[in-house]
Amino acid sequence: MLESKILRNELLAHHTTLRIGGPAEYFVRADSRAELIEAVQWARDKQLEIFMLGNGSNILVSDAGIRGVVIENHADQREIREKSESRERESRERESRERGGNLEDEIRERESRERVRVIADSGASLPGLANRLARQGWRGLEWAIGVPATVGAAVVTNAGAHGGAVSDILVRAEILDSQNEISWWTREKLRYEYRASFLKAHPKEFVVLRAEFELERDDAANCIARMNQYTEHRRHTQPTEPSVGSMFKNPEGDYAGRLIEQAGLKGMRVGNVEVSRVHANFFVNVGKGTAREIRELVEIVRGRVGEKFKVGLELEIQVVGVNE
Repeated sequence: MLESKILRNELLAHHTTLRIGGPAEYFVRADSRAELIEAVQWARDKQLEIFMLGNGSNILVSDAGIRGVVIENHADQREIREKSESRERESRERESRERGGNLEDEIRERESRERVRVIADSGASLPGLANRLARQGWRGLEWAIGVPATVGAAVVTNAGAHGGAVSDILVRAEILDSQNEISWWTREKLRYEYRASFLKAHPKEFVVLRAEFELERDDAANCIARMNQYTEHRRHTQPTEPSVGSMFKNPEGDYAGRLIEQAGLKGMRVGNVEVSRVHANFFVNVGKGTAREIRELVEIVRGRVGEKFKVGLELEIQVVGVNE
């Protein structure tokens, strides 16, 4: 039974990539879509606030923790649902034979446009899914190989990297709403913007259960080469210490990391957290850092960048938990 899995006062520092965060009043790990739905309904029945946790990146949890229920999502079933052009291909081949066309040329042209639909549970690893599909010769998700997110979190935040984003390939998402009704939402209904969506603006009302993506056929070697290129780039440009990911959104036409570096803030430190010396838009935990120290460093960086460049940096991360 689900209730046997519920923990009290679980320290969330053990569940975030930044290794910072106080206790959850209630904590439960959902290992399937059914358990995820059950956990949400259990919390709602008890009128408890719900916080959905993926792999713990892109969030700053307060030192006082989170009231209500933290549901760590590990639902990770994946399936190829549909090859969207298979029936059309058969029809075209019959037409080509009837008119005596060059069948091989037409097949090559159609294969270059062949697509696949993939449905993944919201707790599935986004880089894991990217790796698996690329090695099967499906392109469109390679950019996610180094993005430390679950599918659900990526859908909510419109995660992206290297010029790609979830909104480019998402077809629809299965949503559990505040009335415990389940329905599929189109990409248009999600109202995607840069690192934002309707879901992100209403975090307490909706839970992502599954997502459906559409990818294109490519040679597996090409897909793997792109993944390797992105991985190598991250290895040289991002820190290895515990971090939250990119701290600030890139201002239009510029990069937050460039502005922070030009403001002379690389290596700026408050207590046990500092602006990374590798990439200035990453704040790293170099010891037993706290959320309070992160917030103080954020305000210093915002102030200096604002003074020097007249740019207001906007947080990309989500700040959650009890106000201190």
